[in-house]
Amino acid sequence: MSLLQVINLESAYQESQVLFGIDFSLNAGESMGLLGRNGMGKTTLIRSILGLKSVHGGQVLFDGQDITHQPADKIARLGIAVVPEGRQIFPNLSVDEHLTAFLSNRHHSKTLWTPARVYELFPRLAERKSNLGSQLSGGEQQMLAIGRALVANPRLIILDEATEGLAPLIREEIWRCLRLLCNEGQTLIVVDKYVNRLIDIASHHLIIERGQVAWKGNSDALREDRQLWTRYLGV
Repeated sequence: MSLLQVINLESAYQESQVLFGIDFSLNAGESMGLLGRNGMGKTTLIRSILGLKSVHGGQVLFDGQDITHQPADKIARLGIAVVPEGRQIFPNLSVDEHLTAFLSNRHHSKTLWTPARVYELFPRLAERKSNLGSQLSGGEQQMLAIGRALVANPRLIILDEATEGLAPLIREEIWRCLRLLCNEGQTLIVVDKYVNRLIDIASHHLIIERGQVAWKGNSDALREDRQLWTRYLGV
């Protein structure tokens, strides 16, 4: 059984429809790249899955349970975590307070993520564990946003614009982290514009164009068809 199933999903903002019949599934332990130009509906799709955007048609199933119209807090407790675009770090909480506040293991993860393990993954955060969120650089905030998602020990992590606006060295840190998570069998959906890096990490990919699925397939197929890159991704 798929961990996540999105079936004929439709969503709109008032009279303006954004998503048109989105269909895909994701098995436990798989990683998927969610691709498309800006404004094509990627973030709306993520918000619809998370219960942050009302759905006008179709279904979202998580581990066989219909979560289409469930509130966002219940969906999070079922085991879906997000690293949002813009990070959304609490400015008045320290790094350590962020990680402690979100620590849980509702789903009895065998490879438990704790604050100590996050500090091993991101030594920069260990050096700044007493710093407030407002005192961190953009790259450090992104590391913290990932760490905050990890300590919830979710079954699925969704990363929206995983490396947007980050310096090259910090981007490499994020790619290293994602590769480690994939190797450990963490289920991931990753939005990012660096297609060549996503291909090396995600097992398969979904391209969204004007709120519809324009293409889906595995990394080998996407690597070989560079016309897709030009047509849908502007690469």
